[in-house]
Amino acid sequence: MRSNSVTKGVQQAPHRSLFNALGYTKEELNKPLIGIVSSQNEIVPGHMNLDKIVDAVRIGVAMAGGTPVVFPAIAVCDGISMGHVGMKYSLATRELIADSTEAMAMAHAFDGLVMVPNCDKNVPGLLMAAARVNIPTIFVSGGPMLAGKMNGKKTCLSDMFEAVGAYNAGKITIDEVEQYENSACPTCGSCSGMYTANSMNCLTEALGMGLKGNGTIPAVYSERIRLAKHAGMQIVELVEKNIKPKDIMTEDAFMNALAIDMALGCSTNSMLHLPAVAHEAGVELNLEIANKISAKTPNLCHLAPAGNTFMEDLDEAGGVYAVMNELNKKGLIKTDLLTCTGKTVGENIKGCVNRNNEIIRSIENPYSETGGIAVLKGNLAPDSCVVKRSAVAPEMMVHEGPARVFDCEEDAIEAINSGKIVAGDVVVIRYEGPKGGPGMREMLNPTSAIVGRGLGESVALITDGRFSGATRGAAIGHVSPEAAVGGNIALVEEGDIIKIDINENTIDFVITDVELEKRRSNWRPRQPKITKGYLARYAALVTSGNRGAVLEV
Repeated sequence: MRSNSVTKGVQQAPHRSLFNALGYTKEELNKPLIGIVSSQNEIVPGHMNLDKIVDAVRIGVAMAGGTPVVFPAIAVCDGISMGHVGMKYSLATRELIADSTEAMAMAHAFDGLVMVPNCDKNVPGLLMAAARVNIPTIFVSGGPMLAGKMNGKKTCLSDMFEAVGAYNAGKITIDEVEQYENSACPTCGSCSGMYTANSMNCLTEALGMGLKGNGTIPAVYSERIRLAKHAGMQIVELVEKNIKPKDIMTEDAFMNALAIDMALGCSTNSMLHLPAVAHEAGVELNLEIANKISAKTPNLCHLAPAGNTFMEDLDEAGGVYAVMNELNKKGLIKTDLLTCTGKTVGENIKGCVNRNNEIIRSIENPYSETGGIAVLKGNLAPDSCVVKRSAVAPEMMVHEGPARVFDCEEDAIEAINSGKIVAGDVVVIRYEGPKGGPGMREMLNPTSAIVGRGLGESVALITDGRFSGATRGAAIGHVSPEAAVGGNIALVEEGDIIKIDINENTIDFVITDVELEKRRSNWRPRQPKITKGYLARYAALVTSGNRGAVLEV
């Protein structure tokens, strides 16, 4: 066992003395040392309950004959950090989480790890660490929030953001805003729609790194406590069998995850995180592959913000395994892959039926024959950009209109809220990419303002930043190359006609080659917005959105 290097032999007597100081017994040090990475904190609603999950994991580890050792990981709440400087730090924390977890795991010679994440960058950050460290590892998330209720209907965080837009447009009163405020987020857990946190927790399950229900069992259900105990027990088996993350997170496993991504209609952030995790696992996962998977994978679910169903509904309908089984009817899932259960995908999903064809459409009756995410290319995004196709109104799948150009999110929001954006416009927000932001902020405030003003079916938004999983509409992000490195999005001018065809995966602005080169010759790099601290280091090392915004020395 790896822990022998700190627990066995005369040379390790000093190490054991320090374990003695921690209160560990000889009996405990003769068992596998299992690190439990706790992301619990008191600022993220999806993380406030993780102490209970961690306690359950500890019990499970001890029941199975291991010694549990808890250490922390940070997490940022994207909703609370939204719309101000805090959002610059959100994506950047993914690397901090991966790096710090790697440091703790390697420094203390754990035999195995149980990752306990829940929200947004915390999940991919820990997946990246798992692949990088590559010792036996299993995930158990904190689970999704229950949907809120308002006037007899379910509601959620995306409705809350859109209510602010509706108020600014004079469509609802301040009292109605307060009603949403008190109804949208009723319990602990990751916000209740198919947003980034729930997307990544479901994809963790699809990758084979989490047990059945990891992505969908609500946070407040006792079933999740039982799941955590089983995860604690299972890690000891993984250690005994020496089953490692790279044995599970193979190229075929990522193909399965992409297929589930398309079927569920996950957040576009998955197109940043899956490539980043794959990179750590030694698998190349470019966005061309994503489009190929999307072309043959039907979209079976329309959870919020694409529709009016929620994570609790998906769980009741059979969860991720039921979706995998549905796709497997047409051979779209690779079933012979090893998973954290010690069994294959096929063994895991056997008998997991779809219990509600309204929540999970049958393979014969999908929402669309193609997946929920599309990757677009054209002269506006030569390397690529991404859109959540399943959350775009039919009338916006093809759109042409004049560019309304803004060099930061705040300027765009001011223009939207003051009524300067009208039907037909294409809002362009640039210098918000991984380097330019820095940190690639989410644009939930401007997209919610557009929808709240009733323009969701007539205005598109394009950015080198990214979007919250709660975003809906023709919101096209991750434009690469980004403006800060001289990408063509930096050369778009007010009034340029932009043509978007999501069906054909194209995005262009109307310009001659001569004019484009003229603008390029006149373009000058901008001074960095932040010149010190972590974000300055991050901006110096981060790659483009189409490469997963990974860091590169």
